[in-house]
Amino acid sequence: SGSYIFYGVREFGMGAAMNGIALHGGFVTYGGTFLIFSDYMRGAIRLAALQGLPVTYVFTHDSIGLGEDGPTHQPVETVPSLRAMPNLNVIRPADAVETAEAWACALMSESTPTALCLSRQGLPAVRTEHTGENLVAKGAYVLREADGGRDVTLLASGSEVSLAMEAADKLAQKGIAAAVVSMPCFELFEQQDDAYRAAVLGDAPRVAVEAAMGFGWDRYIGANGRFIGMAGFGASAPAPQLYEQFGITADAVAQAAEELAAAG
Repeated sequence: SGSYIFYGVREFGMGAAMNGIALHGGFVTYGGTFLIFSDYMRGAIRLAALQGLPVTYVFTHDSIGLGEDGPTHQPVETVPSLRAMPNLNVIRPADAVETAEAWACALMSESTPTALCLSRQGLPAVRTEHTGENLVAKGAYVLREADGGRDVTLLASGSEVSLAMEAADKLAQKGIAAAVVSMPCFELFEQQDDAYRAAVLGDAPRVAVEAAMGFGWDRYIGANGRFIGMAGFGASAPAPQLYEQFGITADAVAQAAEELAAAG
């Protein structure tokens, strides 16, 4: 009691108050709401970015995976639009390990606000081996390397990383070597040197998967790459049904990758 402020349904007020607390200093400032409601506080987020304030936004229900609340609450365009804002780190973790690393990144930030975009649905662990290095801090990293050279590279963020891992397993059964790259934060990835970025992305054809609009992925998949994601608003149904309806599945990723690999 006394450590938290209950803002009510008042996202802009929450964002503005957090900016004031950050300017005062002495506190680690964070607040939470559904990702879709970041639109209501966008002016405050922009001012935090403009002023270089280390405010952290804990946004949940980050995709069609929220299910039955439907398209009014499914932020299909929100992650890409936040990525367009200067001096804002938008991090979409794939599992609990990436979430912990993302939180560490937010705590270490001195002059850049952080938007943590978290799922509603439970996600499997994709980081199953310990590393002493914060890999989220690199923005993107090779989660699974292909054996004997890459035929294709699968790029994903957040809840879709596990789909990419499943697709890689399906491709391996057909003799297609697929690397899986987790890309939780475009902004942090762009801060890495050219050699690191080139090593992560590789030279093989690329398929990206994210349960959002594809704006921004073109720079990573290239002119001949494929994007598996949303092309419009969502719908109201259980999350698994929505992923099937909109074609955001491991089978769809694997098929796109197989077609690219066959094309050379």
